[in-house]
Amino acid sequence: QVQLVESGGGLVQPGGSLTLSCAASGRIFDNYRIGWFRQVPGKERELVASINWSGGNTYYAASMKGRFSISKDTAKNAVNQQMNNLKYEDAANYYCKQEASWGQGAQVTVSR
Repeated sequence: QVQLVESGGGLVQPGGSLTLSCAASGRIFDNYRIGWFRQVPGKERELVASINWSGGNTYYAASMKGRFSISKDTAKNAVNQQMNNLKYEDAANYYCKQEASWGQGAQVTVSR
């Protein structure tokens, strides 16, 4: 089972940018999708974006289109998520997922 570790979370002002990274230990098989999810207390975890490891096909939730960009770094066995024009409602704990494996989460705080 692959181990996933997120990094890159932090505090950002509204309108700012952050890049999250999800590093995988172990082989990511070509037909797997890697997804970024987010969760705030009291709400269900929601899918933000995902990418197919082999073909690079991407998916974005509607509210993230045009602001978030997911990409893979095959050299580092990692999936990155560039987040631009962050809004207050983007504040959450962000998790990456591949099949049944979840990372521990990276906190994103949006505040002045």
